[in-house]
Amino acid sequence: MAVAVGALLLSGGGVAASAFVKSPAQVAADTAPPERDVLTAPVEQRVVTDTVVTRGTVTAAQSVPVTPVGASGEEVARQIVTKVKAKAGGTVRQGEVLLEVSARPLFVLKGAVPVYRDLKPGARGDDVAQVQKAFNSLGHSTGSDPKGTYGPGTEAAVRSFYRSIGYDPLEAEGGDEAVSAARTAEKAARRALEDLEAEGTGGRPLRYAREDLAEARQALTEAEAAAGPVVPASEVVFLKAFPARVDSLTAQPGSVPGERLMVLSAGELVVRGSLDSAQKGLVRRGQRVRILSEATGAEVTGRITTVSDTPGTPAAGGTGDGTGSEGEAGEGAAAQVSGFPYTVKPDKPLPPALASQDVRLTVEAAASEGKVLVVPVSAVSAGVDGTTVVTVYEKGQRRRVPVRTGTSGDGYVEVRPETADALAPGARVIVGVKPAAGAGG
Repeated sequence: MAVAVGALLLSGGGVAASAFVKSPAQVAADTAPPERDVLTAPVEQRVVTDTVVTRGTVTAAQSVPVTPVGASGEEVARQIVTKVKAKAGGTVRQGEVLLEVSARPLFVLKGAVPVYRDLKPGARGDDVAQVQKAFNSLGHSTGSDPKGTYGPGTEAAVRSFYRSIGYDPLEAEGGDEAVSAARTAEKAARRALEDLEAEGTGGRPLRYAREDLAEARQALTEAEAAAGPVVPASEVVFLKAFPARVDSLTAQPGSVPGERLMVLSAGELVVRGSLDSAQKGLVRRGQRVRILSEATGAEVTGRITTVSDTPGTPAAGGTGDGTGSEGEAGEGAAAQVSGFPYTVKPDKPLPPALASQDVRLTVEAAASEGKVLVVPVSAVSAGVDGTTVVTVYEKGQRRRVPVRTGTSGDGYVEVRPETADALAPGARVIVGVKPAAGAGG
C-alpha cells in the first residue's frame, strides 16, 4: 500500500514538475515580442478633395481712398476742408455731397471710368457719357445731346444738378470773355456786309464780307459752346455701385486737401487675403471655397476670382478716381503684405454685418470627378516590382489588391482596382500595426 501511494505521489510530482519544464523552442516563443494587432480602415466611396485652409478679410469689391486736390476755378486764400457731411460707417448715395473744400462740394456719382480732367462744354469721351448717364439717372436730363458729347443739354443738366445740391457750378475759365469778343466780331462782320449791300457793292468785296460773317458766326458758336458750367475733377468721386459706405473718416474742418480724408467702399462684399509660397502652388482661379465666419457661424460658398503672381498689396478689383489712388483694398490697404494676394467672390451676397471681419477659407485645391473609392494614404504601398497595392484584411486573412491611384487630399487617396470588383466600399484595408495589449518592458 505504501509503495502504491509512493508511486502515486511520484507520478503526481512528475506531472507537476512537467508543467515547469520547457523546451528551448517554447522558451524562445515565450520571450519573443508579442504579436502585433493589425490596424485597418474602411474603403469609402465619396468625393475626395485636397483643401487649403487659410484666412481672409471681408471687404467691398471697390475701395476708394478720397484725397481731394482742393477747389479749382476760384481764387481762394487757402485750400482747406471747410465742412464735413459724411459720417464714419454711414451710407452714401449717388449725388450726395461728402464734404466741402474751400466752400466747394465734393460729391459722388456712379461710374467706372476714372476722372482725369475737368469736363467742359464741347468735351467728348467716355467720361462725358458717364456723367450724362449719372445725371439722367438722378433726374437731370441731358436732352438731345449725343452720348459722350458735352452739349447744351448736358450744360443744362450740370446746372440743374448743382442747383439741387445747393451750389453754383463753376464756369469755364475765360468763357464769358471769349463769348463777348466773338459777339463783337460777329457784329462787326455783319454790319460790314450790310453796308456793302446797302451801297450796292458787289463782286469780290461782297463775297469776302459774306465769308467773314460766316467765320465770325462759327467762332461765336464755338465760343458759346465752350462757355458754360464745368464739372471739375476736384469735385467728383466715381464709384461703381450704390449705396456705398464710409469705411473710415479722418476729415474735419481744417484738414488740408491732398491728405487721405476718408475711404469709401462700394459693391458687393468679397474676401481678400494672401497666400504663402507653398499655398500659392495649390490655389488657382475658379476653385471653390467655403467661407466660414467663426464669429457668427455663418458659412457660404464662393470661388477664387483672382490670384496674384507676385507678392504685394492686394488689388481691390475696383477703379479709383481723380481724388484717390487706384486699386486699394480697404482701410489698411496701404500696408504691404508678404504673401500672394487673392480674391474670393461669394456665390451669394454676404451680409453687410460681415464687412471687415476675419473669416476662415477652405479652398478645394483639387477634387475627384464624382464619388470614387478612397482609402487612407497609409493603406497604399508599392511592391519591389513597382506595383501599387492595398492589402485587404478579412477574417484574419490578407489579400493584396493592385490598384491605380488618383486624386488625393486631406490624408485620403482615390484608388482604382486593376481587377473589377476586387475592392468594394466597406472592405477593411491595412493601414498599420500596433503592439498587442499588455506588451511592455
